[in-house]
Order: sequence, then C-alpha cells, then structure tokens
Amino acid sequence: MRVLITEDDDNLRAALQVALRSAGFAVDAAEDLPVAEEALFVNAYDCAVFDRMLPAGDALRFVHGRREEGWQVPVLFLTARDSESDRIDGLRLGGDDYLVKPFAMAELVARVRSLCRRGPAGRPAVLRCADVELDGGRHRVTRAGVLLTLTRKEFLVLERLMSAPGRPVSRQELISYAWDEMADPASNVLDVVVAQLRRKLRDPPLIHTVRGTGYRIGA
Repeated sequence: MRVLITEDDDNLRAALQVALRSAGFAVDAAEDLPVAEEALFVNAYDCAVFDRMLPAGDALRFVHGRREEGWQVPVLFLTARDSESDRIDGLRLGGDDYLVKPFAMAELVARVRSLCRRGPAGRPAVLRCADVELDGGRHRVTRAGVLLTLTRKEFLVLERLMSAPGRPVSRQELISYAWDEMADPASNVLDVVVAQLRRKLRDPPLIHTVRGTGYRIGA
C-alpha cells in the first residue's frame, strides 16, 4: 500500500515516514502542496496524509478542490485545530479521517491502514488479463484457476501491469508503485521480480519486455 505524506515540519515528516515504512507501507513525502500536487499527478496512492496548515495554504481547500474534480483517494488530516467545527469542516470538505496533534504513531498507522483498506470508490476489486485473475482485496492471484504464491513485490508489479493491459508501463512507474521514491531506478530489483513473476505465471508468457521503456502484460 502506497501513502503520500504532506507535512512541513521536517522532524514530524521524517518520523511519519519511519513509522509507516516500518509498518510495511511504501511512503512518499512532500513538504508543501505544490510538491504534493506533482506527486499525485505522477503516482497512484492508497491514502494521503495532509497536515492542514501548510506554507502554501490550508490543505483542506486543496483536497476539497480535488474532490470537486472527482479525486477519490482516502485522506487523513493532521492538525492542532481541535474544535468541533474544525473536525466537521475537515470531514465535510473531503477528509475521511481527522487526527489531532499530538497523537500516538501507532494510532496514525492503524488509521492509515484502515483508510487504505477502504480504497477509492469505484476501484476494480478484481483485475483480469487472459486467464490471470488478481483479487486486490484478498491479495490473491490465480492463473487458469490455479492459486499462485507471490511475494508482496511480485504482487504489486503484477497489479500495476494488469491495471494497464496491453500498454507499456515504464520501469520508473513500476519501481515507484512497488517500492517508493527512495528506490534506485538503475538497480536490477525490478528485473529480478519480473523474472520471478514470469517463472510463476508459466507458459504461455504474458509479461513482455518493451525495449527502452519497461514491460507490458498481454497475450
């Protein structure tokens, strides 16, 4: 599960990254709204965590504007503003959860995990390509009805490829999706995972190399 944190306090942002990565999340971080907007354009997230008051403005207005455009990623707001009206506004204008500072990291991790499980409305529960079926909710993959045992990274790479059937997916996009922004795109970790996936999926081959770009999935 991939999470975006937008927090201008350097120490808190670093602590949030450590806590969520230790809990098994892929984490990207932004210090302000323009950086967050760029990350949201490039990557797909299961949850976004926003400090409300940021140098570029109130994140509540930013999220509300994106909700008006149809954006559906679950959002957790972090804030020192704890009045009832603030909490109501946070939920009314696009937030899914609202956590008042100071808070326990264990509680934040639990809330983020809950929001990730909820996922954006309308996300396909099951992806299919040829005779392969990927059930994201149950973390289950079958081919021709046979259950496959995949690692977390193998599952994520396959999930990203199956979300774009027949179309090339770049190496950078696959690495960003299955790891996080700290991963080195020049390393061979992706090639190793794809090789393992090909072996587990068996014949006929479904994952094809697109030279100079990345990979695609299709018959």
